[in-house]
Amino acid sequence: MPKYYEYKVCGYYLYFTAKCIVEAFHVHASDSKLTEAGSAKFFVREDGSTLIQKKGTLSDKEVHKIQQFIKENYKDMYRTWQILSNNEFYKK
Repeated sequence: MPKYYEYKVCGYYLYFTAKCIVEAFHVHASDSKLTEAGSAKFFVREDGSTLIQKKGTLSDKEVHKIQQFIKENYKDMYRTWQILSNNEFYKK
């Protein structure tokens, strides 16, 4: 599973899976197991704001911190996403 960064943000890895590149640009947040069970899923818009599809086991505070991190780093993360996917930002 490709990680956006090798380090954790709020104790979670930010990643995507090869099977989910058919969707719009998004970020999963999960513990060291990198499983979708209990993970959060954030769809990313062109301005770096996010729509939470699934909160998983994250607290509201963790969700907010991860959203802030994505907002600050979404352009870099998007370049990583584009290596494997032709899909763009979330439009809704």
